[in-house]
Amino acid sequence: MKVVNLTDHFLIAMPAMADPYFAKTLVYICEHNERGALGIIVNRPIDINLASLFEKIDLPLKAGGFSEMPVYFGGPVQTDRGFVLHSPVGGWQSTLAINGNIGLTSSRDVLQSVGDEGQPREILVSLGYAGWAAGQIEYELTQNAWLSVPAQPDIIFNLPCEERRDAAARALGVDLTHLADGAGHA
Repeated sequence: MKVVNLTDHFLIAMPAMADPYFAKTLVYICEHNERGALGIIVNRPIDINLASLFEKIDLPLKAGGFSEMPVYFGGPVQTDRGFVLHSPVGGWQSTLAINGNIGLTSSRDVLQSVGDEGQPREILVSLGYAGWAAGQIEYELTQNAWLSVPAQPDIIFNLPCEERRDAAARALGVDLTHLADGAGHA
C-alpha cells in the first residue's frame, strides 16, 4: 500500500459514508504518520456555544466576538476533552504545530488567552477528536470512503460550517451533488 502523509489535509466524506460519526463530515487531519492519524471534524457544531463552555469550565470570557461561536463535535475519541484548532500556532503548553500557521492545543492556557485577550483570534473549539490506527486511513481511501485535498485555513476559520465540506470539495474540483453513492473498482 502506498504511504501517504495527510497532515494538513482535509478528508471529505463521500456521499455513501454510512458511519454516523463521519457521514457528511469534513475532517482536518492534524497529524498522520506511521502510527496512525488524528483529525478534527470541522463542520459539525453541537448544541453549546463558547460562552456556555467557558461558564462550565469556570473561565471568564471577557474578550468580545467569541460568545456565540459554536463548539464542535471533533470526533468520537475523548469527547469529554476539549481541543482548540487555532491560528497562529503560538506557544501554548500542549500544542501540536500542524504547519507554520495552525496548531492544535489541548491545554487550558489557550482558552484562558482567548477569554482574557481574544487571542488567538482564529479558533475552532471541539470536544473530542477523530483517530485512526496505522494504515486505516489509507485503507479507507482505497474503499472510496474519503476524498482528500490539501487544507485551506480560510475554509476552517472563515466559512460558515455548513459551507465547509462543499468548499473543500470544490478546491479539489468536485461537486458532491454529482457523485454517485456507490463506487466501482477496475
